[in-house]
Parts: sequence; structure tokens; C-alpha cells
Amino acid sequence: MGKTTKATLVFLVLFIGGVVYLSTRIARSTCRVCVTYDGHTICRTAASGTRKAAVESAVTSACSGLASGMTESIKCENTPPDSVECAED
Repeated sequence: MGKTTKATLVFLVLFIGGVVYLSTRIARSTCRVCVTYDGHTICRTAASGTRKAAVESAVTSACSGLASGMTESIKCENTPPDSVECAED
């Protein structure tokens, strides 16, 4: 095996190891959010690096099932959630 091949293998192993490590460290907050829009309620759970990002992701997910079209989605996402429960990992 030549020097270039060895260097490439070492780089790939370190790169893949870094990706796996960072992937397991990203989700630090998990939040369950319930949103009511247009008379319907949906609860969704999301995980992210921060509590705020997890809540925003859960709200977006809930609103995707409640609203149709861009205008309704924006209105839904601006509606305060009925409940927010978060856990830190």
C-alpha cells in the first residue's frame, strides 16, 4: 500500500469517526409540543441541540399536519403552543 492510500484511509477513518461523534452529540433537548389550529390539535416530538430549536422543529412538524399552504402554515407556526414539555439529555 502506498503513502497516498494510507493517508486517504486515515483521513476517511477520522472523518467518519468525527461525523459519528458529532451526530450523537447534536440532540441535547427533546421537546413534545401540542398545537391547536383551526379547531384541530396535534402533538409532535422533536430533538435538537437547543431547547428553542427543538420547540420550533416540533411546532413546524405539528403545523405540517394541521395547515395546508404557505399562508396557513405561517399562521399556524405563529400560534402559541398549547403545551411544551422538554427534557435535557
